[in-house]
Amino acid sequence: MVLTIDDLNGMTVSEFAARFGDVAEHSPWVAERAAGARPFGDRGAAAQAFAAALRGAARDEQVSVLRAHPDLAGRAAVMGELAEESRKEQAGAGLDRLTPEEFERFTALNATYRERFGIPFIFAVKGATKELILAAFEERLPNGPEEELKNAIDNVCRIMRFRIEDRVAG
Repeated sequence: MVLTIDDLNGMTVSEFAARFGDVAEHSPWVAERAAGARPFGDRGAAAQAFAAALRGAARDEQVSVLRAHPDLAGRAAVMGELAEESRKEQAGAGLDRLTPEEFERFTALNATYRERFGIPFIFAVKGATKELILAAFEERLPNGPEEELKNAIDNVCRIMRFRIEDRVAG
């Protein structure tokens, strides 16, 4: 069910957190903090509130959000353990239809990235292709830790915006 901006603004904080607590992967506190920025003028303002909640959080809280994200085409996807929105997003990018060689490449890149940065590689896959995602992996691996923390947070903010756009009428 697509909601209106008036629906969002009329919810209690607990109703809002229940409805949008999964917008930031397994991190309902982001929705709880975003709720404090209401009333929203439009869904763009709602997305900005979520981004501000994440960007304004303590570093350990930010890292916990990043670590809550699944690897792209990783074990959770293979085992059918992805959250429904993550499953749809990854499927839309073709990550559910990888060749064995592509799957091997994703697995190796995920492991290398996680070992280097201590977080999963996060990429807002909506509208992307597996080739674009692989190229982004290669481009971002040489980055430093601070740059990758920023890249990961930027991508989580894009993911949150996409998810809000899917749930709230424009």
